[in-house]
Amino acid sequence: MAAIGKIRSWGPVLATVIGLALFAFIAEEMFRSCEATGNERRQQVGEVLGKKISVQDFQSYVDEFQEYMKLAQNRDNFSEEELNQQKDQVWQLFVSNAIIEKEAEKLGLTVTNEEMQNILKEGQNPFLLQPPYLFVNQETHRFDVNQLTKFLDDYKKMQSQGGNAQMAEQYQTVYKVWKFMEKVLRQQVLQSKYNSLLAQSMLTNPVSAKMAFDAQNVESDVLLATIPYSSIKDDEVKVSDADLKAKYEEKKEQYRQYFETRDIKYVDFQVVASKADRDALMQTMTDARQQFLNGVSAAEVVRKAQSQIAYTGIAAQRSAFPSDIASRLDSMQVGQVSVPFETAYDNTLNVVKLINKVQLPDSVEFRMISVGGSSLDDAHKRADSIYNAINAGADFETLAKKYGQTGEKQWMTSAMYERMQTVDPDTKEYINALNTMGDGEMKNLSLSQVSIILQVTARKAFVTKYDVAAVKHTIDFSKATYSAAYNKFSQYVSENKTLESLEKNAQKFGFTVQERKDLSNNEHNVAGLRSTRETMKWIFDAKVNELSPLYECGNNDHLLVVALTNIHPQGYRDFESVKDELKSQVINDKKFEKAAEKLAGVKDMAAAKQKGAVVDSVRQITFAAPVFVQAAGASEPALSGAVSAVKQGQMSPAVVKGNGGAYLFQVLSKKLREGAKFDAKQQAQQVQQQAQQMVGRMAMNELYLKANVVDNRYLFF
Repeated sequence: MAAIGKIRSWGPVLATVIGLALFAFIAEEMFRSCEATGNERRQQVGEVLGKKISVQDFQSYVDEFQEYMKLAQNRDNFSEEELNQQKDQVWQLFVSNAIIEKEAEKLGLTVTNEEMQNILKEGQNPFLLQPPYLFVNQETHRFDVNQLTKFLDDYKKMQSQGGNAQMAEQYQTVYKVWKFMEKVLRQQVLQSKYNSLLAQSMLTNPVSAKMAFDAQNVESDVLLATIPYSSIKDDEVKVSDADLKAKYEEKKEQYRQYFETRDIKYVDFQVVASKADRDALMQTMTDARQQFLNGVSAAEVVRKAQSQIAYTGIAAQRSAFPSDIASRLDSMQVGQVSVPFETAYDNTLNVVKLINKVQLPDSVEFRMISVGGSSLDDAHKRADSIYNAINAGADFETLAKKYGQTGEKQWMTSAMYERMQTVDPDTKEYINALNTMGDGEMKNLSLSQVSIILQVTARKAFVTKYDVAAVKHTIDFSKATYSAAYNKFSQYVSENKTLESLEKNAQKFGFTVQERKDLSNNEHNVAGLRSTRETMKWIFDAKVNELSPLYECGNNDHLLVVALTNIHPQGYRDFESVKDELKSQVINDKKFEKAAEKLAGVKDMAAAKQKGAVVDSVRQITFAAPVFVQAAGASEPALSGAVSAVKQGQMSPAVVKGNGGAYLFQVLSKKLREGAKFDAKQQAQQVQQQAQQMVGRMAMNELYLKANVVDNRYLFF
């Protein structure tokens, strides 16, 4: 009994212990669940119609799209801005495809394999006939499904049998691009079906066609009396909170936003080269110029000066050089060396030497036989034998096939080599040989590894080309300069822990606080600066009035600190955040009332002028385009509409409320635009096409709003 009593006395303690244990267990499970959810979210770039988009799937699509663009534009890489544009395009494709697929599923719309095969056989789909022109027949200018079939067969054989590694890589690249094109084509066909279905809901008739024609082509000349709002002082009108709130309710739908935005204030400080830095660089450029003048090898001068532009020794057109260098070439003499000059747009110092100026073909048609051997001497001997045989009358292509090659003619264009940054001696000799050989000329070219029998068969489009050596250097800051700037900015940030003090002391340190409103998370940078993804993450995770850490960004030449000043959640903007904009609208409303009072009862332009209106003639006003009124400094669609409703010779029945002023007018003439002829059928087609485009945009916009799109790309890119 004593033991039981003792246990009972421990009851509260045991209950507490058990409760804590249960709480710990539940908390651990909750923590694991939250952690799992957080990890899952960190792997998602967004969501469409409840379907989560993983970063892996998105990046895979981006990679496919970039490979397609490289082939289409014949490029190896893209700038950061171009890559960002491509990611935006891929995101738009992801979202629109998901929306269309969902709608198509509801309607039973599909794209069958048989349809795809028919499209490929017809070979006329616009998407198939644009760059990179894969499998397009050069004679018929149509997509050739036979070329595609042959390529796929060759690709399968190469996959199973192996072979030349470089060729296998090229085949793999083309195969990936084709699979991407095939996927996009299927999606486009599905969207076209959906759009066609929507289009059937839009009808036109001769009446609407004639109205549309008149709106575009009936021109009115008027005498216009204008009282600009700017002629009435702001303090002459009184605006109450009740006025503002009434205007807010009237315009509320305009202030609805479909994604969250944030307002920030920030200090951005760019580190620039000091005088000592500039003087040191100028000495480098002066030395390079002197070496050019002394006849030192151009390649050596460029290499030692560490120029941003390599010297290849291959003449190129002006368009192949940076614009600041290209603009000087025509005014320079061969052998001339420029003095060092500065280019503001890319912040560089430059020295240019024009080595030669020649007329060369932009395109060269040629054929070749590559000759190898057990040794270089053996290759050279075999090449001599082939060369002599062709000169003696042997057939070029027959000999080529004997050595496992086709000997077919092919074209080399300037675009294939002019922008190369590095060129080995063999490639340089090969290109220069083709550029300088005459029509029908043949050459036995001995290179370091092989010999090549070259024959030029045609040349076309002779252009001026320039052999140019250029030293281009960014006017950059030294480590000492950056360190001094960083220490100053760091001191400023560390001594000012609030936005108020940041603003108060900015001028003392030589900085400026700037403001950016409505920053959205689908933007790629902050304050127009590169490498600000971490800053973007901070902004969309921070609380109002919070101050960020110091960020190093841009091209490692900017220092940035940010304060979050406001958050605008999805939904209607609050009254206070749009109060200033509402006030300007209400002021204009009240100014219109005053102007309308002045013009009340006015029957002619002379009376309007006596009331203080500016009277002027305005010609060629059409209903379809808003007229710009010089006196008010505003574009006025309401005025264009009002003019179209008044007959020739009549005055406007009421004062017209515009964006920049109040208006009365008298129509002097109405006439059909010169040369305009009404074609009912053509106009009806145009009206229907415009209506279909409008409905398509409206439908996609409505579907987008209902798709609950979540965009978290800023967390990754």
